[in-house]
This record gives sequence, structure tokens and C-alpha cells, in this order.
Amino acid sequence: MPARPGPRNSLTDVPGLKVGQAHDERARTGVTVILPDERVVCAVDVRGGGPGTRETDALAPENLIGAMVDAVVLSGGSMYGLAAGDGVAAWLGANGRGYPVSQNPQVPRAPIVPAAILFDMANGGDKAWGLEPPYRRLGIEAVQAAGLDIALGTAGCAYGAKAGGWKGGTGSASIVTDDGLIVGAIAGVNSFGSVTAGDDRTFWAAPFELDGEFGGLGSAGLSSAPDHWNLSKANPGLRQNTTIAVIATNVTLSPSDAKRVAIMAQDGLARAIRPAHAPFDGDIVFALSTARRPLDEPSPMAVARIGALAADVLSRAIARGVYEATSWPGSDIPTWKNGL
Repeated sequence: MPARPGPRNSLTDVPGLKVGQAHDERARTGVTVILPDERVVCAVDVRGGGPGTRETDALAPENLIGAMVDAVVLSGGSMYGLAAGDGVAAWLGANGRGYPVSQNPQVPRAPIVPAAILFDMANGGDKAWGLEPPYRRLGIEAVQAAGLDIALGTAGCAYGAKAGGWKGGTGSASIVTDDGLIVGAIAGVNSFGSVTAGDDRTFWAAPFELDGEFGGLGSAGLSSAPDHWNLSKANPGLRQNTTIAVIATNVTLSPSDAKRVAIMAQDGLARAIRPAHAPFDGDIVFALSTARRPLDEPSPMAVARIGALAADVLSRAIARGVYEATSWPGSDIPTWKNGL
């Protein structure tokens, strides 16, 4: 039986993971939280020229926590959005979750919550929040809402996103192989580059589409002239773009194996967006292992297989995020479904 999407075609097809999202319509921004049932191995790969992150250095396998995390946060809001991680950490600590730092029960645990942000500050939303940016609150709202269903498009971290010339969005996808290997992805698509090809309708990710999940147009429209970037953003500014993503698998991976999967998954981002990893982007991919299925024979070939699947799944998730996006209330921003 060929590999197929899981029942939800989303990251939560990977057992042991939930996702929660929250947004602020007035500010045109939002937060997505990936919440594992228990601490999981996590690695990260950063490729864009303008990244914004929290606690990614802690994921190095030689450091104290052993690359184990309690949650991962993806947020809008540029540097302000990193505060969403504070809200999630507070919620986790209040619920007795985190790295044990002392045998004294009066010393709270230390939740490990890496995060990445995208820039949605210039989308027309009300950012006059003074001393109270909404991200800590949104982080708490998102983690409290964590479940198996994921809203796609104008939701979560990519509520305020723009992807090239289209409204950006949150996308997710999954694959399940005949021998029980599961890989899922979730992405917030706010890219400088274009997600569509020469005809401005065909997604660059078209060769990887399954079951018409982002329009079913096929690959016939895939073309582009040299030095022509189709519907990329005009006049990009530094740190004003980014695609941020989480890849996950049910297979047991070491921290170094998870790092290799994150590196390979970045190829999926590059296949779905043209150009990618530019100075204007902060492209970041996290990779998680819930370790529900041991590798039959741990080997570089097994890691290569998971990484290849992860790249394909991430391409599909990126296209789905833009395909499902809708305009903000009161906005006429172009979406893929309503055209230019």
C-alpha cells in the first residue's frame, strides 16, 4: 500500500502531539503552540538571514537539557512575539511540567520552550499596544486550546502573514507509510519569495500534492524565467518575512538524527518557495521525535528516509497554508482562492 496522508493530514497525525492556536484580530497577529504529551527530542535548523528565536542554543546535544523540550512556539509579532514563549512556559510550570532543576518541591520546574517568530508588523493591524503586547496572553490562550484539530490558513502564528503576493497562512500536512512511519509538518508562511510559479496559480509544491489538497492543478504550470521571481514581495525589508515550521515523526531519533532531519526538511521549504533563505527571511525548521516507534535498524539510511519524507511534507504544508488563507475582516488582500 503506498504512503498516504494521515486521517487529519496534519502534524497531529504524529501520536503524542497536540497543537493550539490563538489570534488577535485587531492586531492581525497570532500564536501557534506545539504541545507534546511528554518531553521530546528537538533539533533546529536556521537558514534565513533575519531570524528571531528563543532557546535554540539549548537544543545543542552537548548542552545540559539533552535537546529535550516541553513545547515549541511559533509566533507573529517579530521580536515582541518571543514573549509568547513566556506565557507557554508559565502555563507549563503551573501544571508541573518542565526540566527538574531541584529536588526541593518549592523550586518550580524549568519548562524548555524554544520559539521562532515571523514579521507581521506592517499588515495594517493595530500595533499600538504600548507596554502590553498581546503575545504572552496569546501564548497562554494557544496552549490552553491545544488539541488534535488544526485550523489552517488565516490562523495561529500566520494569522497576520503575507506570502509573496498572496495572503499567507498556517499550513499542515502528514504522511503515513505502509510500515508505520509517520511524518507531519506545520508551517507559518510569511515568505518574501513566491509560492506560485509562472502562471501565478500553480504552487511550486505541485509535484508533491496528494489528493488535491491545495487545488489539484497539477504541474503543467511550473515554469519561470531566470531572475524572475513571480509573485514575490515588492520592496522587501530586512526581518520582514520568514517561514517558520515544525517537522515531527513518531520514530525514535537521537538529537543529531533530528538535526539532520531538520536540515533535510529545509529543502522542502526551498522547493515550495522561490526564492527561499534570502537575507530578508528568517527561515527556521524545528524537528521533533515523539519516539513512539523504534527504528528497526538505526542507520543513516533510515534517517535519510525520514528527512526526505519531511521535505516533501513541509512543501505540502506550505502550499496548504496559502491555499486555505482568507482575507482579514475588512481587508481586500489577495488570497489564492479569490485571485489577484
